[in-house]
Amino acid sequence: MSDLSTVHAKQKKQPAPPPNFNLLARPYRWLEYMTFGPWLARTRSTFLPAALDRRNALILGDGDGRFTASLLRVNPKIRVHAVDASSAMLRSLVWQAGTNAARVNAQLADARTWQPDPEDEPYDAVFTHFFLDCLTTTEIQSMAETLRPFLLPCAVWVVSEFAVPRGLFGQFIARPLIWCLYRVFAALTGLTVRALPDHARALQAAGFGLNERQTRLAGLLVSELWRAAPYA
Repeated sequence: MSDLSTVHAKQKKQPAPPPNFNLLARPYRWLEYMTFGPWLARTRSTFLPAALDRRNALILGDGDGRFTASLLRVNPKIRVHAVDASSAMLRSLVWQAGTNAARVNAQLADARTWQPDPEDEPYDAVFTHFFLDCLTTTEIQSMAETLRPFLLPCAVWVVSEFAVPRGLFGQFIARPLIWCLYRVFAALTGLTVRALPDHARALQAAGFGLNERQTRLAGLLVSELWRAAPYA
């Protein structure tokens, strides 16, 4: 009996199924504009200049692919590996890439359990725009720890996310708004996460350091540039 208990204890708990964003792929852009206007797009582009010298980027959960398309336009030498659990979003991403689609490797996978191929070229950039909020803090740390060995020492990790700023705006505007967003996406996609994770704590625990941070809409939206700390 004790041996059986030990076996069960060693078994890794399987994550809940990823949310299904397929139905939102087509109206995603317009839903975004109706709720936040151009601000999410501007937040995604905050650190786009930091990608001008990158050559091999990993993009996780880019939605309908508008950021990927922008990245490919401004950097004609970069190649993109896009990972998403939504087949419809990946199709939209490739379509958005247009004539640059040949530089995109679109892979259908759950980023929480996905692992890069050791035979592939290491990444010098990771982009997660409004994606980490679909994960728990523990899942983000596990994912970051998995990815770190596959990143070049010069790699950057760019994060765009929602946040609850301090003060009255955070308490009475940002927090209820984010609460509502989670409930809406839970109904539309089956998302099981119900609150913002502490992605900063997760990335720090995985060996990444924050280099720069910018905010928009009184702190509701944040853009961050992270780098991997050298291995001890």
